[in-house]
Amino acid sequence: MQLNSYRGLAALVTGASSGIGRRLALRLAREGARVALVARREAELDAVAAEIRAQSGEALVLPCDVADPVQASAAARRALEQFGVVDILVNNAGYGGQRTFLDWDIEDMERIMRVNYFGALYFTKALLPRMVERKRGWLVFVSSVTGRIASPEKTAYAATKFAITGFAEALSLEVEAAGVHLLTVYPGVVRTPFFTEQMLRDMPPKARRSMVEPDRLVDAILLALAKGKRELTYPGGLAAGYVVRALAPGFLRKQVLRVTKK
Repeated sequence: MQLNSYRGLAALVTGASSGIGRRLALRLAREGARVALVARREAELDAVAAEIRAQSGEALVLPCDVADPVQASAAARRALEQFGVVDILVNNAGYGGQRTFLDWDIEDMERIMRVNYFGALYFTKALLPRMVERKRGWLVFVSSVTGRIASPEKTAYAATKFAITGFAEALSLEVEAAGVHLLTVYPGVVRTPFFTEQMLRDMPPKARRSMVEPDRLVDAILLALAKGKRELTYPGGLAAGYVVRALAPGFLRKQVLRVTKK
């Protein structure tokens, strides 16, 4: 289902305080959507909302820990009360890390799963039924290329993104006939605050050179929605790795180790 106009639509974006979520929320507002902003940091959300309102847009600030099902349900309910409907749900909230599995604290690994995967599950569970009832809606899941091709020192993060990939693919098969379109986004390395200074220092030079700007990714997401695409890998050339993984998994394994070697 193609999405060519956002005027009058209502969108909810998780992880809207910074990075991809912030840029996407601002862009949706510029395109005419009313936007509910979800993240833990209220001050940062207020700043995004102020920027939207300065351009005569409508923004609703919803401070929320997406890993908490009670908070997620309450935030979704407030968005519905304010806007009447939520036409577009962007499940973007997430964080990661870079360390070996043996060095990774189990509590943090559990937290990453709750934020990255269960956060998306909670908001989808809260908002999808109304979309199905209305036979109209769009779900955007921000996964990662790491959710298709794993790399070392990302065990916890890769697990969450593989979970998002499977969840989104299965859900699309269930709800598309009911008028709900689902787009799964697989970004490569995007220049956002997601990457801490330590992560950037640890990142191989090739990966640093391949970083892309978030606004270009946002452009690609809106274009994919306009074309009714179900998947978007950005930059597009990275999708060749999926074919190599299927046809020559041993070769891809060697290439991943070569590229990620510090």
